Amino acid sequence: MPPFLAPANLRQTAIAVLAVLLGAFVFYTSFSGPFESLVQRALFVMTIAALAVLMHPLFEGTRLRPLGIVIDLAIVAIVTTSGCYIIGHYESIMTELPWATPWDMAMGFGTLLCVLELARRTSNWVFPLIVLAAVGYAFFGDLIPGQFGHRGFDSAYLTEIIFLSDRGLWGMLVNVASTTLAAFVLFGAILLHTGAGETFFDLSARLGGARPGGAAKIATFASGFFGAINGSTVANVATTGNFTIPLMKRLKYPPAYAGAVEAIASTGGQLAPPIMGTAAFVMAELVGMNYWSIALAAVVPALLFYLGVYSTVHVIARRQGFSPVTDDSLPDWRGAMSLARLAPIVAGLGGLAFGVINGNSVELTACYGMIAMLVAVLVARISQGEDPRAVFAIILRALEAGGKGVVIVGILLVGAQVFVAMINLTGFGVAVTAAVLAIGQGQLWLIAGLMAVVCLIAGMGLPTSAAYVMVAAVFAPALIQQGIDPLVVHMFVLYYAALSVITPPVCLGVFVAATIAEAPWIKVAGQTLRLGATAYVLPMLFIAYPGMLGGGGAEGIARAVLSGAVFVLATSHLLGGAKLPWSGVSRLLWALPAGLALMAPWLATLGAAVIFAGLVMASRRDALPTPSADTQPA
Repeated sequence: MPPFLAPANLRQTAIAVLAVLLGAFVFYTSFSGPFESLVQRALFVMTIAALAVLMHPLFEGTRLRPLGIVIDLAIVAIVTTSGCYIIGHYESIMTELPWATPWDMAMGFGTLLCVLELARRTSNWVFPLIVLAAVGYAFFGDLIPGQFGHRGFDSAYLTEIIFLSDRGLWGMLVNVASTTLAAFVLFGAILLHTGAGETFFDLSARLGGARPGGAAKIATFASGFFGAINGSTVANVATTGNFTIPLMKRLKYPPAYAGAVEAIASTGGQLAPPIMGTAAFVMAELVGMNYWSIALAAVVPALLFYLGVYSTVHVIARRQGFSPVTDDSLPDWRGAMSLARLAPIVAGLGGLAFGVINGNSVELTACYGMIAMLVAVLVARISQGEDPRAVFAIILRALEAGGKGVVIVGILLVGAQVFVAMINLTGFGVAVTAAVLAIGQGQLWLIAGLMAVVCLIAGMGLPTSAAYVMVAAVFAPALIQQGIDPLVVHMFVLYYAALSVITPPVCLGVFVAATIAEAPWIKVAGQTLRLGATAYVLPMLFIAYPGMLGGGGAEGIARAVLSGAVFVLATSHLLGGAKLPWSGVSRLLWALPAGLALMAPWLATLGAAVIFAGLVMASRRDALPTPSADTQPA
């Protein structure tokens, strides 16, 4: 048998072709506009389901693979049949209220089971079980006494919600995944495949490498750059961590500390614009705001997140004596700043700016950025003598990566949409809100604390976008009913959902970092919590200082930025063990400006800034070497 006809090679070819077609579909619909809503969503679900089956085959490498092939073919057949049925009947579904037949029920629940099986393969068992619990609650919740019971729904009505409407399998979150989210995932894939990945890493090395603890600072910058584009903590750790963690270990950093730096820095990427762990687009729909407003609101918190990580790393490096990366190990500025490397980045940002200024839709704006990048890379590389065929191969690889990149989050959002539909239908979210408010008894900070704990627990083991959707659907109303702005509440939920990926015991980002660092995961988790301690308090600052997300006018923003910066820096010095010239207990003085920064009066904030500045000056004087007699000036 020729090598290209081998099953494994055929599968890889099919994956590449289907991923390129999906990328081309996203590009086309971003430029020309999406198809009719149900048509767009059904085509998208059919394609990502087929790709998920090919990318994650059942029982691969075992003697049960023949059975896996049968199941895989059945999944593709069921989802494709359902999608074609929806496309063929979309007008009647949108204009009438179809009565579900037994055939509809079989297709609807069959498709749901197929989606949840694919979600299990691409993530784990946690997510499918949560969605199945929500569907089971819709079926049998009428048997539950008290406030958590409901009136009950039969299978025909649930089929109409899940399958024959735009509220279930083909609902709003699926629309987000197939349009704006997919467009920005493709934008990020093109950006990285046209040289931005190397450029980001080189810039990170030059920005942080020559300073004390340079390797850890390279990891901080690089993970921030990459995470802002790929939007996944685990993928970010696996990508940048394979470079940064070994570099830190070569410079004698403790393995657990090296893994922790990468884990916390990669987590911040999910909270940084433009993609924000793919949750920004979902948040725009749930909150009812423009995407760009949400991305802009996330800028200050993301900067404070990384300020906290960077300053903690810096303080620890100074205290432990971690050396900078030697100059001969750092990349040359000229290579990083070459025309071929910079042209796609500048052009892509220019395309985005043009779309924003022109008032275009988010997906069309992303498309302008993609077009600008493709033109720039063609011109820059061909003008330098590269073979045009090699440049077009780069474009094909970018389309393929974009198609693959949207599969996992797409599958999860299909399942999450069913979960949201069941929560809204049964009123479970209302019941939970009432219970939380009853426990909190109107105490805002107690309710916020309960919410934070619930978000961290509920998000464990789940990708950020799925965790955010599920927690927001159930718990966000409890804070909104306390008069908190919905944007503040949803950003609060997103942060704790993202932090759940590094919170023990189920901390996927830490597990990956520990594997690369070859260190016990529990030690990596402990160091990660230390480095990221400020991040766990940041969402509480959103409630105390809405100006951190752009509310309250210029004065509110200035107050929030100053209070947040002082708190983050003071806490970093405390946790990093910054020395002061007095007794060992004097290190606790760093808690004084941190505590004052959290207080309401302006005078407290100004006092915190003054005290922090004084402690920094005292700390630096203590760090200066005492000059010997023969080196003192005459």
